Amino acid sequence: MNVRAAAARVLYQVVDQGQSLSQQLPLAQQHIAPRDAALLQEICYGTLRWLPRLEHIVQALMDKPLKGKQRVFHHLLLVGLYQLGYMRIPAHAAVAETVNATKTLKRPQLRGLINAILRNYQRDQASLDDASQAESAGQHCHPSWLLTRLQQAYPNQWQEIIAANHQKAPMWLRVNRQHHTQASYLAELQAAGIAGSPHTQALDAIKLDAPCDVTRLPGFTQGWVSVQDAAAQLAVDYLQPDSAEHILDCCAAPGGKTCHILEHQPDAIVTAIDADENRLSRIKENLSRLGLNAEVKHADARLPSAWHTGPAFDRILLDAPCSATGVIRRHPDIKWLRRDSDIQALVTLQAEILDAMWQQLAPGGTLVYATCSVLPDENATQIRAFLTREPTAILRTGTHDQPGRQILPGEHDMDGFYYACLKKPTGK
Repeated sequence: MNVRAAAARVLYQVVDQGQSLSQQLPLAQQHIAPRDAALLQEICYGTLRWLPRLEHIVQALMDKPLKGKQRVFHHLLLVGLYQLGYMRIPAHAAVAETVNATKTLKRPQLRGLINAILRNYQRDQASLDDASQAESAGQHCHPSWLLTRLQQAYPNQWQEIIAANHQKAPMWLRVNRQHHTQASYLAELQAAGIAGSPHTQALDAIKLDAPCDVTRLPGFTQGWVSVQDAAAQLAVDYLQPDSAEHILDCCAAPGGKTCHILEHQPDAIVTAIDADENRLSRIKENLSRLGLNAEVKHADARLPSAWHTGPAFDRILLDAPCSATGVIRRHPDIKWLRRDSDIQALVTLQAEILDAMWQQLAPGGTLVYATCSVLPDENATQIRAFLTREPTAILRTGTHDQPGRQILPGEHDMDGFYYACLKKPTGK
């Protein structure tokens, strides 16, 4: 399939139909040549990063919008504009391939329109680009509701967060310490001609100088290493699992943190649950590749009596459902799929799960609350409210005024993440 046609279809599914990029992109990559997979990803990610600017340009160049069955061609125009404005593809090739996509999309009669719009952009690119960035939407390329929340929460840092969200995320590896140390795997990478550097806080983490296919990574199929952002790897440091403990990974899919726990403590008795039954297979696949064992259950964390009758857990990792506003650089569609009204619903859900999980924690046990969000309502404010409900809970990270640790996007080149470590008193 023509890559530009595939990109237009993916963008139509995401922007117009509200589908997840992480679901639609892999499906589209199955229908193109493997060598074009990275190009398709770059076009889709980049177009979503700068969507308001590209939309402004299309509106300026067209007399009336494309609607109905022709809507996918609106997204084809965005694809063409992104290539011309942001990529190093020669302009003649970008235009030609984008125009040729009309054949794949079964509307060859629109070749002339697509060609004319892209040529007009080339002729007046500087002024069109300037106009597309004249207002807030084009300057920041974030929805107004999210921009407002970031400005209120981080009056001195919001611009840095916005800038970090527009960067391409690095490829972080998690070294399986059952096979290698951080230093010894760095040597394996060097021998394979792959450059990387260690993280100073996440001691299993290595950042590659340039992303590469996992098939190039030494020992990947043997479970020597996994792909996981360094911020997510810090979960195991806050949890501090011990041998033979009963540990629950709540909301565990796709299982990266479950596996990391077992890489540190292979004798731990780990249960991994998730409410999305379709994602349980990802947990099992990761466990299988790494040669690890955990009990995997389809379960609603709010209703533990329906799925757990055993002893209370010594440690619980609650990686709560959240807005994912800390990982926008990895998932730029989040900006356009989330709504302001989603946040309160998520806060309510998080509180329900947190209260339920606290009851499943053994006296003296540790619960780590984590999100990949940067919004205080889901993080510090959520934990302050919990500490009011459970005044005997012992906070191990931060202060009661500023509970937990908020990692902002780009901090030590990590994703945005939040952690709060809570301990239940003995005898409670």
